[in-house]
Amino acid sequence: MIEVRDLARQYGSFHALAGVTFTVNSGEIVGFLGPNGAGKTTTMKILTGFLSPTGGEAKVAGFDVVTESLEVRRRIGYLPESAPIYAEMRVIDYLDFIGRVRGMAQAERVTAIERAASECDITDRLHQPVGTLSKGYRQRVGLAQALLHQPPILILDEPTSGLDPNQILAIRNLIRRIGRSRTVILSTHILQEVQATCDRVLILNHGQIVADAPTEQIQSSQAGGALVKVVFGAGTVRLGAPALKALVAALPGVTRVTEQTAEDPEQHAFEVLAAQDVRKELFDLAVAQGLRVWELTKERSTLEEVFRRLTGSAESSPDAGDRGGGSGPPPDQVVRSA
Repeated sequence: MIEVRDLARQYGSFHALAGVTFTVNSGEIVGFLGPNGAGKTTTMKILTGFLSPTGGEAKVAGFDVVTESLEVRRRIGYLPESAPIYAEMRVIDYLDFIGRVRGMAQAERVTAIERAASECDITDRLHQPVGTLSKGYRQRVGLAQALLHQPPILILDEPTSGLDPNQILAIRNLIRRIGRSRTVILSTHILQEVQATCDRVLILNHGQIVADAPTEQIQSSQAGGALVKVVFGAGTVRLGAPALKALVAALPGVTRVTEQTAEDPEQHAFEVLAAQDVRKELFDLAVAQGLRVWELTKERSTLEEVFRRLTGSAESSPDAGDRGGGSGPPPDQVVRSA
């Protein structure tokens, strides 16, 4: 349904996209992840015809996004991060307006509005002014306009941004239901959303794809060493977190140490990434330093941990504001689905 090959977009000397290549098959729900500035929104805007690429090509349902833009738009439903809805209009009037913009006849619009409203659970809100709706329901209205013309492809940019946990769950369930009969690309900062909703994950960093595989496969293929959680407590010696972190980081094979929140203020918790299992070394360190070990466990790589490794962001994740950075892995280390 979507084929992207060597896609590039340049703004002056800045390369927002630098040779992005991927495909999305019919019926897939694909999660788009990456730190701010990675190229997610740029890619979506190219696919939806809002931007032209400066290199490469992209096809949607077999149509070129540049030379056959109108044919592409007829087959795409797009929901940007801020739903494009008019607060002063009633929901039914807004959807009717969108139908007219898309060239639907009146009878076709009536049927389409009923269908989209039912699909998005807003039938009882059709005669309510958009401005009086909660943000969760406004997002539903935004989804309804994207679905109005029954497109085979949906492109959703941060569809749960700013929603409370109950609203997020409702929209997440709605996307899963909608995705049963459509191809969906979903950009989000919330990693749990990708794990709960998406069949596959694409991770972008600095305008390049650094991972493209099912979530479970990404997590297993990016094991990249041992991930260990250790919690130290005061024993005969009391050390502060900076001193402890430095001692752990100095152990052979350790590549990263991240301080975590401990349950007890007298304890210090760390997540340790190393080339090999360093639980024995951590235990020996505690003995040598007169510390108590409250927890020492080998952990499975999570999608958040994989994201941090691939984007070079050790202290943050998309859930914490998507403040990724760093160089990421070179193109020859891209994770691909087998």
